[in-house]
Amino acid sequence: LKPGGRAAIIVPEGVLFGSSKAHKTIREVLLKDCDLQAVISLPSGVFKPYAGVKTSILFFSKVKLYSKTYNTSKVWFYKMENDGYTLDDSRKKLKENPLPKLVYNWKDKNKNNIDNDRNRKYFFVPIEELMEKDKGFDLTFNRYKKFVYEEQEYKAPKEICKRSVKYITIKATKN
Repeated sequence: LKPGGRAAIIVPEGVLFGSSKAHKTIREVLLKDCDLQAVISLPSGVFKPYAGVKTSILFFSKVKLYSKTYNTSKVWFYKMENDGYTLDDSRKKLKENPLPKLVYNWKDKNKNNIDNDRNRKYFFVPIEELMEKDKGFDLTFNRYKKFVYEEQEYKAPKEICKRSVKYITIKATKN
């Protein structure tokens, strides 16, 4: 791209988290030479039956070649659950089309992300966080998404086994 040029490219998700020097370098170039505006995470199966690999769309504009500083200040992450079609080989059209929601959220991303709640399906990540050494410029949605886990209580395995044995014994004696 020439400086000022804009692009959207679809890449396999491995490009966004790969640990090789080439993977890290390409991500660093995207953040330095370009203004990486968004990473849209697509589900596995969007390109079936041709490919089942998980992919993402990167939106960026070229700023400067061989930049020493980062031209990206923050990146907007968005997770799509589907593309309006089933994710199996049949790829049947669904009733709901998520693309208008994506476009709405993209247009109003600065207004809609004031609290930047990472429990949502879209949020911003500042460049400082993307640059953290242990993250290696990782650009995957799940790396920054905040997952809330509800604690589950289960009965002791011995109690579960006793109930199962009683149930099996009762069932067997009835037959």
